Amino acid sequence: MDCDEVLQCGQNRSGVYQIWPRNRVMVGGVHVYCDMETSGGGWTVIQRRGDFKRPSDFFLKPWQNYKTGFGDLRRDFWLGNDNIYAITNQKKYYLRIDLFDHANNTRYAFYDQFWLDNESHHYKLHAYDYSGDAGDSLSRTHDGQKFSTIDRDNDNSTHHCAQRHKGAWWYADCHSSNLNGMYNSEKVKSADGIIWSTWRGNSESLKMTEMKIRPMDFRSSFLDMDIDAV
Repeated sequence: MDCDEVLQCGQNRSGVYQIWPRNRVMVGGVHVYCDMETSGGGWTVIQRRGDFKRPSDFFLKPWQNYKTGFGDLRRDFWLGNDNIYAITNQKKYYLRIDLFDHANNTRYAFYDQFWLDNESHHYKLHAYDYSGDAGDSLSRTHDGQKFSTIDRDNDNSTHHCAQRHKGAWWYADCHSSNLNGMYNSEKVKSADGIIWSTWRGNSESLKMTEMKIRPMDFRSSFLDMDIDAV
């Protein structure tokens, strides 16, 4: 189950819902934030950053926090790698990443396929077939990479990228994007902020980001549903 199925059940307002992924690692449902507005809705949001008056290092957390998730679903949060794995291994999913800079300009990146492997494979990233206007700062560098945190170094670098750049991500050697970096003012040093390099380079930290997923069969299932229920 995901936010697409929530939408098909007639819930067309963005907000927090409980879902039951078929590949759930643990027993019970998962609370998620559903975006029912962007491009027809049905998006399950897996990450959000923004100016929510948190400490700049709020996302600088160890493996266990990223495994289970943290934050406030109505503010800034990480849904949890176990949850993302469970959802994205039910069926095939799109990934959409919405980006906002400090001048309120917006860009997006869209990937036709996205999923994570399980914890025993270090939540390896799979992201393919980019489109959008932000440039590809994910699949070209990070596809096939394992997830790293400040206490788990799974990158390809001689450095510990998560410690060096102060955020958990699918680091290679080290990154062209880091949406879980430090929340900073516009200018940063050494790519330590919220970075999407193909849009704003490595020295400008973004103001807000959202990562969201939706099943690839969304359009056909949405068109087949009872429109009166929406």
